[in-house]
Amino acid sequence: MPSSKEFLTSSYDFTLPNELIATHPANPRDSAKLLVYNSKTGKITHTHFYNLEKFIPKNCALIFNDTKVIKARLHGKKASGGKIELLINRALNAFDINVYIRGKVKVNTEIFFKDNLVAKIIKLEDDGSRIVEFSISKNKLRFEDLLPIIDKIGHVPLPPYINRADDKSDEDEYQSVFAKEEGAVAAPTASLHFTSEQHRRICNNFKYAYVTLHVGSGTFKPVDVEVITDHPMHSEYYDISMEAKKILDSDISILSIGTTSTRTIEFYIKHGKIQRGEANLFLHPNNKPSRVNHLLTNFHLPKSTLLMLVASFIGIEKTQELYAEAIKNRYRFYSYGDAMLII
Repeated sequence: MPSSKEFLTSSYDFTLPNELIATHPANPRDSAKLLVYNSKTGKITHTHFYNLEKFIPKNCALIFNDTKVIKARLHGKKASGGKIELLINRALNAFDINVYIRGKVKVNTEIFFKDNLVAKIIKLEDDGSRIVEFSISKNKLRFEDLLPIIDKIGHVPLPPYINRADDKSDEDEYQSVFAKEEGAVAAPTASLHFTSEQHRRICNNFKYAYVTLHVGSGTFKPVDVEVITDHPMHSEYYDISMEAKKILDSDISILSIGTTSTRTIEFYIKHGKIQRGEANLFLHPNNKPSRVNHLLTNFHLPKSTLLMLVASFIGIEKTQELYAEAIKNRYRFYSYGDAMLII
């Protein structure tokens, strides 16, 4: 049983110097630092991401998340001229889109964007999000028809802690080289370190497959309750490919590329092996992974469910120790930051 310490949100807090928050990615991608922790021997190795293959356990399968980040941040105006910023969170169905809006709105408020795109507020949710319908010339748009429009007029939804406007380079950098299925509003950040060449090389030498989890903005929501198990976990759409299903249903050891792949795999295993649907799994020291053996991940925000997921593999004390080690060695944190491999 985990200790009471592992249930307290305060246990997952730490102080990070501002200069260690990465505002731009490593260049090239695979030049990022990599901290490798061997949970069997206790050994910590400091290396670089381009050496990842040397540390992947033999006879291991890799599971990647092939979600693709959409240009989910839109700047528009109300009929009154008041400026509005809208962040698409997720599609609820073909027409109803859950969004976050910076600016005051009420039901039936219309927001006007470039290229004659209009969003109409149809519901105000208790969690502060809004439900909208998009249209052009009063013709409602399906989500798949909205995507090419926002790709033209929208902005890359960089996380708030990056604290800068997106630029042209982010269109490539805030996207994995194997991104395919459009729908995420946040990148699966462990994937951002792979170059096309390294990804191809690894896939030639190891079994691999893709799952899809459309990462929502809820991934950044801090845990603000005293006991972590009281936190209401957000829900995200997932899909397990047939190739991934075969691996997950086998007994081969799995290296999960990122927390998003991990949540997808473990939701599938713990909830009846359903291949697609809504995943809202909260992994923490009292709800440990049962299928994923190894984890590649970035360094996460204090008091976040992602940090608690890391602790579900190695416990809170070891997590704190590794984060202190990363800070001491000037690792870069968060979405554009460095990586950690737990084997």
